[in-house]
Amino acid sequence: MIEKRPFGRTGHDSTVTLFGGAALSRADQDEADRTLEVLLEYGINHIDTAARYGDSELRIGKWMPEHRKRFFLATKTGERDYGSAREQIRRSLDRLQVDQVDLLQLHSMAHPDDWDRVFSAEGALEAVVEAREEGLTRFIGITGHSWTIAAMHRRSLERFDFDSVLMPLNFLMYADERYRRNFDTVVKLCKARNIAVQTIKSIARGPWATAPKARNTWYQPLEDQESIDRAIHWVMGRNDVFINTVGDTHILPRVLDAANRYETRPAQEDMQAMLEAESMTSLFGLAT
Repeated sequence: MIEKRPFGRTGHDSTVTLFGGAALSRADQDEADRTLEVLLEYGINHIDTAARYGDSELRIGKWMPEHRKRFFLATKTGERDYGSAREQIRRSLDRLQVDQVDLLQLHSMAHPDDWDRVFSAEGALEAVVEAREEGLTRFIGITGHSWTIAAMHRRSLERFDFDSVLMPLNFLMYADERYRRNFDTVVKLCKARNIAVQTIKSIARGPWATAPKARNTWYQPLEDQESIDRAIHWVMGRNDVFINTVGDTHILPRVLDAANRYETRPAQEDMQAMLEAESMTSLFGLAT
């Protein structure tokens, strides 16, 4: 079975691969239920979804009456002001058919304007803290994409004591010296404060560009099992992060199979060879 690690200070041992609920954004319930069987097969015990992920919360909500105790359940609000966030949080609970989630996260907090609104008086953070005080969530996290998100997370952690952070990690992005420095600084801070670190885009190949969009992901993912193995095993080689799985139900079993077979981290030269063979490129433009 896939390795479990303490998810920060929450007291929960989560599988290293967390189910990324974006995979269910356009799924019907039959497809969602088949996905649940895959999660149970591999022992996945942590689900991460969001209000913005289409019908994902509704699909997961159908599982909760029977399976709530099996999973650490996380969702996100993408609203920026108190009133809208408060309303969306309660809507998410209704859609998920639960009275409480384990983790409620501020979604996609990379842009400084969003940051200013969320952390201001009557900002979304007030609604998230209120939700914790009312028992609607146990823990609070923050997420984001882009080259700048690690630096933004440092700023956020100076302002509020979050229980988890989420940011991209793959071989291509980590090769950039500035991103690597900021990423490792955040991880070091999180270790010192026992904050869980989640990662995304582990098997991102690049933008779809001119290729036809054949998967339920906004980026083009790796498809070949050997390449997926290398990408997943490279991230799993760190003992201080978790992997949010791919946003496509058809590739999900390949990711979980790779995680299930993890033994050692691939060598640097093997990862470089994969990067070149797959023509991997940045999802976020040039690093700045």
